[in-house]
Parts: sequence; structure tokens; C-alpha cells
Amino acid sequence: MGETENYICEKAERLDTFLATKIGQTRSQIAQLIKKECVYIEDKLVTRPGVKLKVDQKIRVDFPFVEKQPALDIDFDVEVLYEDDDVLVINKPSGVTVHPAPSVKEATLVDWLKHKGIRLSTISGEERHGIVHRLDKGTSGSMIVAKNNEAHEFLSEQLQDKSMGRYYLAVVNPPLKEDVTTIEKHIERSKHNRLKMACEDNAGKYAKTMFKNLTLSKDEKNQLIACKLFTGRTHQIRVHLETNNRHIIGDHIYGISPKQEKSERILLHAYMIYFIHPTSKEKLSFVAPFDAYMKDYVDEKFDSEIINEVTKPSHILNSFTTSS
Repeated sequence: MGETENYICEKAERLDTFLATKIGQTRSQIAQLIKKECVYIEDKLVTRPGVKLKVDQKIRVDFPFVEKQPALDIDFDVEVLYEDDDVLVINKPSGVTVHPAPSVKEATLVDWLKHKGIRLSTISGEERHGIVHRLDKGTSGSMIVAKNNEAHEFLSEQLQDKSMGRYYLAVVNPPLKEDVTTIEKHIERSKHNRLKMACEDNAGKYAKTMFKNLTLSKDEKNQLIACKLFTGRTHQIRVHLETNNRHIIGDHIYGISPKQEKSERILLHAYMIYFIHPTSKEKLSFVAPFDAYMKDYVDEKFDSEIINEVTKPSHILNSFTTSS
């Protein structure tokens, strides 16, 4: 165990409410401490967060010892688009995993955040400091990180009520036929390949994606599209495109055609993010520029004048406002 703290109850109230105030953590975090057998009332182990305390009862918390992990070699940097006391908006590089997991051996985005000494929320647990929402390893682009628990809870609520969201850009092959394509299909884990998700009739979770054609490549074989998610399911954009026999260039899980153009990375990028600021309540939006690889690819394959026009935030927003 790590440090031990002792508290005395001054009024009759719930244990989790009392400790949340004393320690400065949320009730769900207090519940985790109780689950880990760290909390005692009058030296008796507590098993329930809702225990009613009596005046003058003694409460002891044995905080778990956090083992220092060996430092990982962080061989990437992350572009910061915006930062204040509550939030950090970043442009995640392709190839970087968001948070640690037993299968992840290399440094993650969370490792980079900790290495930089950025104060982060703890509401999602030790492994996911500050992470409100995630991006797949190969996907680049805009992400918001919470720097305290109040901001984290406020942003999480926005994910639920859709006042926070992102617009993605992707290069697909072959081009979509319609100018605007909306796909509403349930998504669940594939029964045939555990790495993939699949669309099944009313099985799994409801998912809706809207795709907007932005422009064709010079040879008209590929297409730059904008994608708007109305739900946030694993691999949602990729799975919905697959149901239409379309694939993102560089997608090695869903892009199964041997004829498909080779790419060092999946050409899927979270281009714009919008949210309401936890403190000021102002509506903010940020654009994450392409990395060098995706920029070079798009510059080579597409007409740069058209690209500059169709990737303007106002153009993308208007495309979906008029069609959604």
C-alpha cells in the first residue's frame, strides 16, 4: 500500500459522499477504492460505497501504491492545437495508440501526456488519464483531452448528447456514386474475424454515418470524402463503407482488394472537432492539419486548388447542414 489517511466524520452522511469531499475525487473513484479494499470504518473493511456514517466515526483510507513503470522511449511528438486549464486539443499522429493495454508494447498517447507533465483527469482510471474519447491507432487527427475531472464529466455528457463531435476526411476507392450517402446499420464484432466489426440486421449497436463527396482524384479512381458520425462505434466509418463495397486507402483490415493502392497508413483523419468549453460554455472548433504523408498523397493525386476549396471548414459544415 501507499499512503494512509485518517478522517473523522462530522455529520451523518453517505461514505462515498463524505470521502469524495475529503479527497477531492468523484464518487465513482471512491467506489473503486472500496472495491480495491482500501477503505475502513473503525478498522473494519468497507464493502459498500453507500454505507451511512455516524458522527465521530473514524475512516481510514489506505491509498494503493502506484508502481513506477520503466520509462518508455517516446519517439514521437504531438501537435497541440489548443490548451488551457481545462482542456487540451491535439492532432494525434497516425501509428500512435491512445492508451496502454496489455497488448501494447510501445509508448502511447497517455505516456506522452504524462511525460510532458500535463495535468490530467483521473476519472477513466490510471491507464486512461484524461482520455474522453479515442481514435484508432492508424487514424490521425483531432482529439480532446480533459485536464480535470469536472471537465471530463462535462465533455463526456457532450459525447452523449452530440454537442461534441468530429468531421473526418478519408480517401476512398472506388468513389461513392451519390453526392451524399447516409448509412444506418447496426454494428457488432464479426463472427468470422475478431479483428473486424460487421454490420448485422438489427444485431449489435445502432450506428449512423453520413458521407459527403468532396472531390475525385485526377485519374477519377479515388475520392476524398467527408464523414460525419451520429454514433461512435468501433471502426464505424470503415465498416459502413465496407457494406457499400468501398474501402479507405491503406486500410489493411477492411481493404481486402489486392488491386487496391498501397499506402503506408490508413488515409483517415479526424479533421475538425467541435465542443462546448467546460468553463466558459463557449462553442469552440478546431481544425487538425494533415500530416506530411497524407498531405503529400492528397497533393499528388488531387487538384490542389479544388482541395483547398473543399477542405475549408465552412464548406464541410455547409455540406452537412444542407443535407442532414
